[in-house]
Amino acid sequence: MTTRTAALWVPDWPVLAAMAVRDIPAHVPAATHDGRRVVAVSATARAHGVRRGMRRRRARECCPDLELLDVDDARDAREFEPVALAAETVVAGLEITRPGLLLLPAVGASRYHGSDEALARALVTRVVERTGHECQVGVADGILAAVLAARESVVVAREGSAAFLGPRPARDLVHVAARPDVVTALDALVGLLDRLGVRTLGALAALPPATVEGRFGALGAWAHRLARGEDLRPPARRRVEQDVAVQADLDPPAERVDVATFAARRLAEDLHDQLVTRSLVAGRLRITARTVEGDDLERTWRLDGPAGGLSPARITDRVRWQLEGWLTTSSVQAARAARGRTGRRRAVGGVSPGGTAEVPGVAPLAHLALTAEEVVAAGAQQPRLWGASSGEDQRAHRALSRVQGLLGGDAVLQVATQGGRDVTDRVHLVPFGEDVVRPRDPAQPWPGSLPSPAPAVVLDPPPDAVVLDAAGRPVVVDARLAMSGDPATVRWAGDAGDGDAGRRGAGTGGAGTVGGWAGPWPLAERWWTTTPRRRVHLQVVLDDGRGLLLASTRGRWTVEGVYD
Repeated sequence: MTTRTAALWVPDWPVLAAMAVRDIPAHVPAATHDGRRVVAVSATARAHGVRRGMRRRRARECCPDLELLDVDDARDAREFEPVALAAETVVAGLEITRPGLLLLPAVGASRYHGSDEALARALVTRVVERTGHECQVGVADGILAAVLAARESVVVAREGSAAFLGPRPARDLVHVAARPDVVTALDALVGLLDRLGVRTLGALAALPPATVEGRFGALGAWAHRLARGEDLRPPARRRVEQDVAVQADLDPPAERVDVATFAARRLAEDLHDQLVTRSLVAGRLRITARTVEGDDLERTWRLDGPAGGLSPARITDRVRWQLEGWLTTSSVQAARAARGRTGRRRAVGGVSPGGTAEVPGVAPLAHLALTAEEVVAAGAQQPRLWGASSGEDQRAHRALSRVQGLLGGDAVLQVATQGGRDVTDRVHLVPFGEDVVRPRDPAQPWPGSLPSPAPAVVLDPPPDAVVLDAAGRPVVVDARLAMSGDPATVRWAGDAGDGDAGRRGAGTGGAGTVGGWAGPWPLAERWWTTTPRRRVHLQVVLDDGRGLLLASTRGRWTVEGVYD
């Protein structure tokens, strides 16, 4: 199912919000950073050559006058509230995907204003008039098409989203992500798709849905729906679930953000418990508050990701950001008014396409409510072994804690990825539940490391193997990485592809004919390494479809891992 959607995007919002709080003029080049790299760049800084992802020193070299500002998600959400209020005077029922990006239903609003183009002009004009920020609006069928259309300020014709999305790179999927972890996961997915030759949204949309979900999981299915121009979540097939709501009266009324957030935390835990108990997941979170003067405040946040991703911490973060926008902005406005600047006003109450009621500030909050909307049964999504949607992770943690209490802290280990050059180096076992610093940082460069993807099974200990060429002679790799012959047959001492026997390196042994191979890759560690090694790695694909990772040390071949 696809709906006509309008997207409102304010370019470079994080840096614009930071500049507004610090009263930095628009002509001054500025950028936000996370302590290491540049996260957002203003148009002026971009003209001087500053780009996202640059290190701070490099950005300073490009622009010595650059103002570097800290990243602050709460500030971005708080300062974005006036933009949302301005858009809400044109279209009712908007959703905040992330600070800087709004999604709005376009069918009724376009009919009211006369056309999609007229709706876009009305939104841009209202935001400029009320906030002074320039924005871009796009209208299309489906969320991804609308967001990409907003980045180009275009209106996509009805039924034209598939043609609009088809030639675009698959990396454009990141523009609909609202959380850094989703961006990271999408970057990894796009990198894998690129290596498989799927480089455009059209190529991704042409793949069978069942195949994509089976190969790439829930995130792949979510990306596939976006690439096809569909909405983020499929409709419930069996029944329509009622929204789940929790509420509380604040007595005494909350005048500070921390007081209201404390109450919101209890509501968030109650809402999460109800969803888990009923095996539900939600797509949107609606936050509603009532002041002591009877004014109603309301805002809806979209919860992106393949399964909604609600947790008490995430709910509380959204509520805290929104409370700061409601309770703190009025004091910021008062300070700006004292400096002779025009204060922005708050929108409250019911909204119609023609306008909304306004008051100059927000009184203390007397009532707070949270509602999980677009609720569907957890079974509608691809189930996950450790997913939070049905409480599996809590049950698993309780079971592991009981085992750990019986056998000792070091009896239950969990795997953490660390830096290393081969598959065994990258595995680091730590006691379950302990926050142990990894000996080697995986973010550091590791010259000579194996290329991705990593083997699905790592054999410990690795079984010995014999690699023969077409003439039956052993394959040898010399010091110049020249092979004595192309590998044609591989025999190993243990069954490297048979479950537990392969993991132990035991079994009756096996053999296979090589259908393809890649390598060799050298690994020569320096003398100052604790245990310096000199070896080469070779990847082979057997005639039965299995892939093996082979290693040779001083003429001795072993099977290090097995690929799916």
